[in-house]
Formats: sequence, C-alpha cells, structure tokens
Amino acid sequence: MIDDPDNPELTKEDFAKMRPASEVLPPEVMNAFKRTRGPQKSPTKRQVTLRLDEDVLAHFKADGAGWQSRINEALRGASRR
Repeated sequence: MIDDPDNPELTKEDFAKMRPASEVLPPEVMNAFKRTRGPQKSPTKRQVTLRLDEDVLAHFKADGAGWQSRINEALRGASRR
C-alpha cells in the first residue's frame, strides 16, 4: 500500500471517537440510504423454520455468507435422487 498523507490510516483512537451515522447525519440523508428490502416481485422461495444438528449447521456456515443457499442446493440435490 502507498502511504498517503491526505488519507492516513485510522487508529484505535480514531475508531473510539466515531459515532453512528444516524447521530451525525440529518434524517433526510439517512432516509436516502435506508437498506430495506421490499417484497420480491415474483417470490421464488418460501420462508420456513427448520431444526438442524449443530454440526450440520457449522459445516454450511464454515464457508461464510451464502450458507442458506448452500443448504438449499444440498436439499435440491437430495430431492432429485
């Protein structure tokens, strides 16, 4: 990385002084950045509750984000047998 005096690396002290954006930005600015998902235009999935063994869940979560999709793929593969 290039050391840039106009953009110094943040320190622990800098992070400690930071406040949430909602505390420092006006409401109209915050509203422009709302990240809410509206209803799907054409829902393709259905929300369900499913109990899984801890080791099974840990296996799918081990690769990070997308674990629910990976479970879906595994179940899809099993349902085609």
